[in-house]
Amino acid sequence: MNVEVTPLPGIGIRQDFSLRSGRRVGVISYRDGKFELILSKQDDPDTTAASIPLTPEEAGTLAGLLGAPQLVTKLERQNADIAGITTRQLPVAAFSSRTLGDTALRTRTGASIVAVVRAGNAHPSPGPDFLFENGDLAVVVGTADGLDAAADILTGG
Repeated sequence: MNVEVTPLPGIGIRQDFSLRSGRRVGVISYRDGKFELILSKQDDPDTTAASIPLTPEEAGTLAGLLGAPQLVTKLERQNADIAGITTRQLPVAAFSSRTLGDTALRTRTGASIVAVVRAGNAHPSPGPDFLFENGDLAVVVGTADGLDAAADILTGG
């Protein structure tokens, strides 16, 4: 897929691509941190038919819905032959603006964060200094009990 990136001076960046139908779909990332989901008209790919303003948290959640399941499915396939090990995506609600090391997740649960999905982009193998942002989804690998404990920590602290 060819994503076109268009700088919008003083505003932000527009990123969009063509659908099979000929329409264009994309996102405007504003300098103030907000986002706008955009869809072109069917008969004119240069004219916007619909736009939906999104907060950073909403954009992160939408990105997770679109991107994280693919990553989780791939990890689940890779771990399918390992009995007792599963993969789950978990929201990182309690650690916004804090580091992965602050969670002490591996020490406390035995589960490991193998990637973080932020705004549709996967950040594989984050280190202890990785700084979480609002809307991040952690891809966590571990036992069922470890994943349950990880979910409690990441959502409640």
